Amino acid sequence: MKKYEFWFVVGSQLLYGEDVLVTIEKRAEEMSRFLSEKLSFPVVYKITAKSNNEITNIIKEANYDDNCAGIITWCHTFSPSKMWINGLSLLQKPWCHFATQYNREIPDEEIDMDFMNLNQAAHGDREHGFIGARLRSARKVIAGYWQDDDVISKLEKWMKTAIGAAYSKEMKVMRFGDNMREVAVTEGDKVEAQKKLGWQVNTWAVGDLVKEMSMVTDAEIDSLMNEYTEAYDIATDNIDAIRYQAREEIAIEKMLKRENCHAFSNTFQDLYGMEQLPGLASQHLMSKGYGYGGEGDWKVAALTSIMKLMGENGNGASAFMEDYTYHLEKGNEYSLGAHMLEVCPSLSDGRPRIETHHLGIGMNEKDPARLVFEGKPGKGIVASLIDMGGRFRLIIQDVECVKPIMKMPNLPVARVMWRAMPDLTTGLECWIIAGGAHHTVLSMDVTAEQMTDWARMMDIECVHITKDTTPEKLEHDLLVSDLIWKLK
Repeated sequence: MKKYEFWFVVGSQLLYGEDVLVTIEKRAEEMSRFLSEKLSFPVVYKITAKSNNEITNIIKEANYDDNCAGIITWCHTFSPSKMWINGLSLLQKPWCHFATQYNREIPDEEIDMDFMNLNQAAHGDREHGFIGARLRSARKVIAGYWQDDDVISKLEKWMKTAIGAAYSKEMKVMRFGDNMREVAVTEGDKVEAQKKLGWQVNTWAVGDLVKEMSMVTDAEIDSLMNEYTEAYDIATDNIDAIRYQAREEIAIEKMLKRENCHAFSNTFQDLYGMEQLPGLASQHLMSKGYGYGGEGDWKVAALTSIMKLMGENGNGASAFMEDYTYHLEKGNEYSLGAHMLEVCPSLSDGRPRIETHHLGIGMNEKDPARLVFEGKPGKGIVASLIDMGGRFRLIIQDVECVKPIMKMPNLPVARVMWRAMPDLTTGLECWIIAGGAHHTVLSMDVTAEQMTDWARMMDIECVHITKDTTPEKLEHDLLVSDLIWKLK
């Protein structure tokens, strides 16, 4: 994430004279310096564009600069929009239209026509906005004063989303074996995924992993065991099971790094040559920022990694999740989310415990070690990416996570409870109508707005289930969306 920057392109024209252009340039440099100090990524002032050629050339340059994660445009004065057509038609990077102005207030006594000619952002941004709408360009519009905290916060979130889009284009997913047999929703068109999302999804044999595991040394395992001890409470006497998970983790990470993969998937139906399904191994890898998908679900594996990158400090509270069962007490309805073993400890409310228990599914020869914890409370989202045949659909649902309302002492997995919006049963109806998968990414610091922006950047369909969604309205919206996307 450290290498990325955003280019600040300011619009104007030649009619106002050289002095005005010099003033605009000085102000643009001041604004970019201020924003760079406030934001996580540098804002680089590039040009005050006054012609078709200048705009086209800077956009061509942005397209092929790997450090440029997106452009931020602003029209200090009136910038005739026809000069933007050629450049914006070529744009391949995320675009934020920043509707702001240099001065916060109108200077009552000093305002004259010279001031009006120089400070025409209200004029210029509307012309600029029209051409974005006319070209039907994917763009984010952020309006407000450039020094205000809420505006800077919006820019920060958009930047992280844009970096998620850049990261997506470099995504490589390592599949250990194939999908769980007979499961529909984990399937998908890998060619379309690479074309649309940039994801390279390929398979490595489980035997390749077993061979890599055989070469892991005791010294490497000892070192990782020290990491486990620092981060987690050891709540089992079966140290051999923990060491076996360490062996699996080391081998998986070596293969991921060797192939420059950021996410991986496996299935409990294909453990040939392995004693245990990677549980603790997968959880600890997720805590480092890798994406994971159970049952061969490569879509959720990639999405987990991307959302982690978009989160706080580049590895926020985002985790592979599965809806398991419901608590349907009237007025007190909740979903219980978990997985057999693999939930990221970034969701933990407190210090996770390493435990060893029997896993009554799959081909495990020995009991796998895993992290057990309760999820933390807070507002969040669940996101699911599905293949609709001909297009991808991202489904987002607002949720409110709660501290689990019961102890569940005999459930030996990490568990998270949440209230889906607008309520459990209505939210469930909406989720099923939209085709949402049982696998999701649950995030407590990536917002629905960010994921909507990401979907726009990737040019895929997006469905957002909120407190105001009804099944009837959603069905109508999905029908309209289906018609629109079939025409695309």
